[in-house]
Amino acid sequence: MEFEEFARAEWAALRRTAFWLSGNWHTAEDLAQATLIKVYARWWTLRRPARAAAFARSTLARTWIDWQRKRSTGEVPAEYVADRAAEESDVPLRHALLTALESLPAVQRAVVVLRYWEDLPVDEVARLLGRKPATVRSDAARGLAALRETLEERGALR
Repeated sequence: MEFEEFARAEWAALRRTAFWLSGNWHTAEDLAQATLIKVYARWWTLRRPARAAAFARSTLARTWIDWQRKRSTGEVPAEYVADRAAEESDVPLRHALLTALESLPAVQRAVVVLRYWEDLPVDEVARLLGRKPATVRSDAARGLAALRETLEERGALR
């Protein structure tokens, strides 16, 4: 499989996962593009689609976590602008969920998104993020509890 075919096949999934990580479609596209650039740089070692897809998911999550760290230390002077399509949509729960996801720490958010939106098993998430399975389970439990609490506070789960 050539890289162009791989990129076309994985673009939608990468962009969707990046959206759930970032909460913004524009940032999601930037994350997906940054991920594909990193995958392309390693393409000669990844030629198998399953291996390349796993590397892309891992790279996407780690890139987003790095961006969050840089943003929190002031290295990136840009503020994220809320996605108007999400704000103006008729799906208030989705908007409340995105807002609640923003309150999670970067690694916890990556764990929740990979574990529950991408439906990856704990061991796979641990491998992708370079963490122990027990830590992933703990991050997932804490993340879900924080999401539930935030959504209940805002009345989104009534």
